[in-house]
Amino acid sequence: MKSILNQKYIYLWLNTTIFMVVIMILIGGITRLTDSGLSMVEWRPIWGFLPPISDEEWKRVFLLYMETPEYIFKNQGMSIVQFKEIFFWEYFHRLWGRLIGIVFIIPLIIFYLSNKIPNSILIKLLTILFLGSLQAIIGWWMVKSGLVNDPTVSQYRLAVHLSNALLILFLLLWTLLEFRNGPSKIKFDFSLLIFCFLFTTIIAGAFVAGMDAGLMYNEYPLMGYRLIPENYGEHGFLDPFENPASAQFHHRHIALFTTVCTLIYCYRNYTQSSDKIVKRCSLFMSAIICFQFFLGIFTLINMVPIHLGALHQTGAVVLFISLTIIMHRLNTIRIN
Repeated sequence: MKSILNQKYIYLWLNTTIFMVVIMILIGGITRLTDSGLSMVEWRPIWGFLPPISDEEWKRVFLLYMETPEYIFKNQGMSIVQFKEIFFWEYFHRLWGRLIGIVFIIPLIIFYLSNKIPNSILIKLLTILFLGSLQAIIGWWMVKSGLVNDPTVSQYRLAVHLSNALLILFLLLWTLLEFRNGPSKIKFDFSLLIFCFLFTTIIAGAFVAGMDAGLMYNEYPLMGYRLIPENYGEHGFLDPFENPASAQFHHRHIALFTTVCTLIYCYRNYTQSSDKIVKRCSLFMSAIICFQFFLGIFTLINMVPIHLGALHQTGAVVLFISLTIIMHRLNTIRIN
């Protein structure tokens, strides 16, 4: 009875952390979409838990912001009321990250000291702890890229930040599934191939977001009355990562390719697997990826409004979670 109770606590802990990480990714997307990421020019790991409270403190942080390239080149004349609006999302983003740390670390210490954590998942949990700590450093490293000369965050650092967030989410979910359903292995099979396609599509989207590439060529399937944008290839080898038009072109077509391959993958799972959960997840995933693809087009032609952009990013995370569950379930069945 006590063992079952301990398992329930660990389930609750891991599920809560996963939910919070998913919300964190969504908040990060909104922060980017609202151009709020450069509003906080200080990184205070301890005291940053509290927002400015007094008028004097608000004036102090606003004066710091007024010295940044974003204010000088983009937001000259912004009032302190307007500043508070963009400050909110970046502060909330950092606050939520700190809350995730508390929710994850304190139970981890308690479970470890009371010998509640199986050795089979301990290394994974410690890896998640390391990656979570690293994520805070990466986040500040990303913000700093927009505080020097150019009032934009580096798309490379944004991609690294999102990649690490997805890795944390993957390890959390895989650990939960392993704790609940037993061990599984990552194999070089069709599932891993689809996973790589989906991951690449999401990160390609990060480069689109990092360069505001969704605000150009707002039609589909053509780009400026052409299939390939006229300035494609202008940056040579780095063109996919530094040319907004190329970044959008690649994201479009990688997404289309991933959608087709995923539908084939889901159909194969649905028709060949005898596992009901795999069948249901595959059916669900096929519906979501179709919705996600057309949502991406709708978001683009409407010039990426905040609510559609946030919904599009949420769809990507839902697909990521669904595929991880299918991968784990398929390989668990094969092992057993």
